[in-house]
Amino acid sequence: GALLALNKPPGLPVLGRPGDLSLDALLPALRRRLGLAAELHVVKAPAREYSGLVLLSSCYHTTKKLQQFFTNARWRGQYPATYCAITVGVPEKVEGEICTGLRWQQQEDRAMVRGCRQAGDLEDTPGSAEGCALQVVPVPAPGRRSLARKDVKSTLTRYRVLSAVGGCALLQLQPRTAFPEQLQVHLTLLLCQALGDHKHSSQVGRVLGVPFFLTPETAPSRTQVLDEELQSRLGLSSQQLQHLPLHIHLQELVLP
Repeated sequence: GALLALNKPPGLPVLGRPGDLSLDALLPALRRRLGLAAELHVVKAPAREYSGLVLLSSCYHTTKKLQQFFTNARWRGQYPATYCAITVGVPEKVEGEICTGLRWQQQEDRAMVRGCRQAGDLEDTPGSAEGCALQVVPVPAPGRRSLARKDVKSTLTRYRVLSAVGGCALLQLQPRTAFPEQLQVHLTLLLCQALGDHKHSSQVGRVLGVPFFLTPETAPSRTQVLDEELQSRLGLSSQQLQHLPLHIHLQELVLP
């Protein structure tokens, strides 16, 4: 009917500035190629860094109905979206939940935080505002006041190990909340950073092969460091490693 599903490559944003390559900018050409009479709307799409399912609709009412369904599903405690991730490291438990508070934090000039936060809704901002360098950081035990002020959002992801070999794992991830970079941060809290995560992977350190968590303040972002054996198995040079995409993929969406 009105629905169309695509498989988005990593690195392609849903929205972009005029003249930039984005999913939204490609919709008119896609509409012409498919010979559709009505405009296409984005119902659901993964973040820029992720790959996977993009759900489009050529009916405005269908779009609104499905978007409301996804919102209500989270309120009801359901998991309508299922992701897959390849991780460097294997969780101790085969399945479980990661529950933590998340918030934006100014990297350098803390006086700019409030002005940046007002630039957009916390759930929808892509991780930065004009003139601001923001990062998402975990808050293990958020207070009621910070939650009420929406300075911190309580987030939850359910995970399950599907396969593990050679110190790496294939994980199924089902977020019950929506927050930018939620899955990457939750994986670092599991001490299993996503392959290709050049933003948060530095927060997982190792001493004598034992992983431990480093705070974002003490672990600035850098190109992900892989051990020589894994890098050799992937067949990547150090230069190629810088361009390794994030291995988080929106695999499945449940529709009403």
